[in-house]
Amino acid sequence: MLCLCCHRLKEIHSMTYPHTVCSLLFASSLSLAWPAAQAQVPAPAPASSQWGLGLGAGLDRKAYRDFDNDVQALPLLLFENRYISFFGTTLDAKLPSSGPLSLRLRARYANDGYEAKDSPFLRGMAERKGGVWVGGAVTWRGSVINASAEALAATGDAEGKRVRLELNRQFQAGAVTITPRVAVHWQDRKFVDYYYGVRPSEVRAGRAAYAGDAATNVELGLRLGYAVAPRHNVFVDLSATGLGSAIKDSPLVDRSNQAGIKAGYLYSF
Repeated sequence: MLCLCCHRLKEIHSMTYPHTVCSLLFASSLSLAWPAAQAQVPAPAPASSQWGLGLGAGLDRKAYRDFDNDVQALPLLLFENRYISFFGTTLDAKLPSSGPLSLRLRARYANDGYEAKDSPFLRGMAERKGGVWVGGAVTWRGSVINASAEALAATGDAEGKRVRLELNRQFQAGAVTITPRVAVHWQDRKFVDYYYGVRPSEVRAGRAAYAGDAATNVELGLRLGYAVAPRHNVFVDLSATGLGSAIKDSPLVDRSNQAGIKAGYLYSF
């Protein structure tokens, strides 16, 4: 997801490190539900402000029954200086870092919800809204593998808490980067009950009441990036997520996994 820990854009201008912006593009979890966004390892903070502008699009095959899985597009705006970073729908406040370890305070909007019109099976369900999630993130840059974690709590209409842990490794061949990852997503009972539960007032024939419990999902993903030219970068992200039993058991769900593909372009100023 998304993902979205910004990287230095000035390195991109000479294409010396084309992988930098490819990692950056996944530095936020966007409203497209980009799962890899939050898990990137930041480079040292830039001495001056950096800007980027582009466009992303994504398709997520959600686990809800008969769900209308439309392609979604989102303008991509990036800004970073030594104090903050913003990309997509994620705003980070940078805390003092030590060596390969980086700490940040994070606020992120995530559109995790649905409307009854999104699926015939959801008719009669109250809308489940997205919201702003706030918390912290930590990343560690290793010589062999990178690790990251984030813990966020819902504000506004959304409910619950969520934690994400990721390991990834980046490989570079010229202007191409390939980054496989494995991630674990934990959602608490309130989160699962809000997005996958069925309230007594929503019970229908074939849709029994359901109270969710905490769940752990496991994700496998692959990010591909290419520096087309100085300042011009494109990326593709593929993901497959196995759902926890508390989500799979929901009467709103008819599959045990969900998949997604995201692509985009970013121009760095």
